[in-house]
Amino acid sequence: MNLIIPTVLRPDEAGKYLSLSAQRLAKLRLEGDGPKFAKVGRTVLYCREDLDTWLQTRRRASTSDPAINPSLPRLP
Repeated sequence: MNLIIPTVLRPDEAGKYLSLSAQRLAKLRLEGDGPKFAKVGRTVLYCREDLDTWLQTRRRASTSDPAINPSLPRLP
């Protein structure tokens, strides 16, 4: 069975796609740390491409990666 994922997703669909709740996405929008989104009237929409891009920027090799914890010193 092939799963077809739409190009434009509402917050609940985007949350399922990212394994996050719609409430977490709302908080990320408020903090300015979430994926790019569009507002059409009062409707929030996410482009799947933006979700993929946002997710790629959070890839890490370890939990001590300085990108995740900037207070840690960089290793040479």
